[in-house]
Amino acid sequence: MPVSTIVPAMASLLAMAGTPSHPGAELALSLHDSGGRTSTVTLSCQPVGGSHPERGKGCRSLTAADGDFDNLPADPGMCPLIWAPVTATATGHWHAKPVLYTHTYPNSCVAARESGHVFDF
Repeated sequence: MPVSTIVPAMASLLAMAGTPSHPGAELALSLHDSGGRTSTVTLSCQPVGGSHPERGKGCRSLTAADGDFDNLPADPGMCPLIWAPVTATATGHWHAKPVLYTHTYPNSCVAARESGHVFDF
């Protein structure tokens, strides 16, 4: 094999080997209701894991929004018109970017749907 073929191939391999990998996501999520109760779960993406009951849906939504909680794709559907506010909080990291998010939703159903199931627990 000519050197002119080997050198570019080796350079490509070395470049790929030197590229740092981006860690996935490691998040602690909580919902705090008006009665003072707090629910907390963990969510890991890439690979998917944690104690979140809808971790697959949550990771798909976060991936679609590139980890931006303000741009999570909502899941259309109906929720009861009951005022029972919940404050959702996320802390951790998304691909080495720190995450600190807090938002108050009218109730837990709205929190689940508007967050693409990230806050569905």
